[in-house]
Amino acid sequence: MVATPPEPKTLSGRLVRLEPFRASDADELAELVLDPRLHEHGFVMYPPPRSYAEALRRVWSAWAATPAAHASRVTWVVRLTVDGDLGPAGTLVGASSLGEAEPENEAVHLGWTVYGRRWWGSLVNAETKYLLLREAFENLGFGRVRLQTDALNLRSQAAIEKLGATKEGVLRRHKVRADGTFRDTVVYSILRDEWPAVKAGLEKRLSA
Repeated sequence: MVATPPEPKTLSGRLVRLEPFRASDADELAELVLDPRLHEHGFVMYPPPRSYAEALRRVWSAWAATPAAHASRVTWVVRLTVDGDLGPAGTLVGASSLGEAEPENEAVHLGWTVYGRRWWGSLVNAETKYLLLREAFENLGFGRVRLQTDALNLRSQAAIEKLGATKEGVLRRHKVRADGTFRDTVVYSILRDEWPAVKAGLEKRLSA
């Protein structure tokens, strides 16, 4: 079976709604990524942007202006669906993507994820990943979803492991960071056969 590349469509959950990135989202996302704490431990925008203009340029570089080599990548902004403790409905709280798709190998990368600090530790990430994993496995026909993070980013590793992903290993000196140092990348995956158990675990978390 050949999987279908990701498509820009809205994915809705109880807490969040994932909307395909539009030019009108860039300003809100730039405001969010100005927080220097978001760029610790080798995040894609490390070192932190020094101005709003620089943040806006990086938003277009990291999420909007997808390189031709990653033409199959789709970025979604994450917005709250209802008013509540997490904020008013419609608030942009982050972004995430499906990309580097290999339909013939039924493999795709779920990554390029960022959330504002206010929503760290909330169920925002769990539902965002639930919606994207469900899309990848149940609608697009992928058999393997890869997730990865900088070896220095322990918070991100804990979040990925909490999803139920399996740690595959570490790619040593995998890619250069913006500051010129080289990062080791921790690689995880979820397979189609593992998805029912992962899905059940996420649904249990989201219903608590």
